Amino acid sequence: MLRFNFFSLEDWEKIEKWQKKRFDVGYEVEEQVREIVHRVKEEGDEAVVEYTRRFDSPKIDISNLRIDPKRISDSVEDIPVHDLNIIKETIDRIRRFHEKQKESSWMHTEEGVVTGQLIRPVERVGLYVPGGKGGKTPLISTLIMSAVPAKVAGVKRIVVVSPPREDGTIHPYILATAHLLGIEEVYATGSAWAVAALAYGTKTIPKVDMIVGPGNIYVTVAKKILLGEIGIDMLAGPSEVVVLADESANPSWIASDLLSQAEHDILASSILISSSKSLLDEVEEVLKEKLKDLPKKDIAYRSLNDWGALIYVDALPKGIELVNLIAPEHLELCVEDPWSVLDKISSAGTVFLGQYTPEPVGDYFAGPNHILPTSGTARFSSGLCVKSFYKRINFLYTSFDFIKENGEKIARLARLEGLEAHARSVIERL
Repeated sequence: MLRFNFFSLEDWEKIEKWQKKRFDVGYEVEEQVREIVHRVKEEGDEAVVEYTRRFDSPKIDISNLRIDPKRISDSVEDIPVHDLNIIKETIDRIRRFHEKQKESSWMHTEEGVVTGQLIRPVERVGLYVPGGKGGKTPLISTLIMSAVPAKVAGVKRIVVVSPPREDGTIHPYILATAHLLGIEEVYATGSAWAVAALAYGTKTIPKVDMIVGPGNIYVTVAKKILLGEIGIDMLAGPSEVVVLADESANPSWIASDLLSQAEHDILASSILISSSKSLLDEVEEVLKEKLKDLPKKDIAYRSLNDWGALIYVDALPKGIELVNLIAPEHLELCVEDPWSVLDKISSAGTVFLGQYTPEPVGDYFAGPNHILPTSGTARFSSGLCVKSFYKRINFLYTSFDFIKENGEKIARLARLEGLEAHARSVIERL
């Protein structure tokens, strides 16, 4: 892993320059995605089927693009009861957390004026659920994290797209989870062509107003290109974790936490910041040992080697400063008193406090959403939540007395901006 010191903003420039290399998207990828999007817009189902056959399953055709709703409901029979119970409990925990985020319409009355805001859910939402490697590792947590806040917000129509397995089917765990969430529309297609199909609509796949859920670089670029045509949650980059630790931290646990991020992707970033040089050294040694028997050791090794870092700071406040500059997706506070640090964190997707709160607890089970801003965008954005699915519609009523008292002021403001018709629109009522 790379080593850095952080004592000043000059040191930050070096760290930032290194990190930015991870976010580069080749021009060729964007050109490929633009072609895919154009073909889906012009050819609809035919283009979707062609791309799906080429990259995922030769057995897909228009007739089986949509999964039979009965197959979705029957899929619960394919899942062990123990696993079904875990999924149900997970959905319940995540729903309870998101219920607290609900908003209500409001109205305020003054003399001659009524103002307010209507809270309305987005009508139609598409959820992108990665299929996992060859459909063998279904990302059911992503489906839950996408669907629950949409459901709580009151979205009327929710459709799911997910890449099929080679035999043309969707993993039964994804289908069973969809059933438990009350979702009946699932389409066996993925990548950029699935995003384009949701944005434009085809004869088989409905047009939606918003697309949420993470995916590979092709999915992200498609969402970027189509932003404005449809709404999106965010442009998610490779996953990342920053661990801020002091000498009280357990080096073995920290190493495990860094690996839990590194095994995601060769572009995943795992960073340890500490004022303890001995802890940095110990963690690096433990990582070498833990890598040996990790099933995804090749991916994790490349991730740590290219995008992992051990950063020394001379004091905890300096570490906090660096955390806020990085603005990580996941932040673990493995320090003696994490609650005293929490108030000083201004930029992070989710903060995990203390030695017994590893990032996977939040990824799967505890309640907060795991679809979070990456690539430093936590400086200005937040994770997926119920509010992500709301539209806020302002409304206004003014009486004649209000216009009589304030009309000349309003007209003067309009004339200052050179908009005489605006001014006359008000003055005429006097």
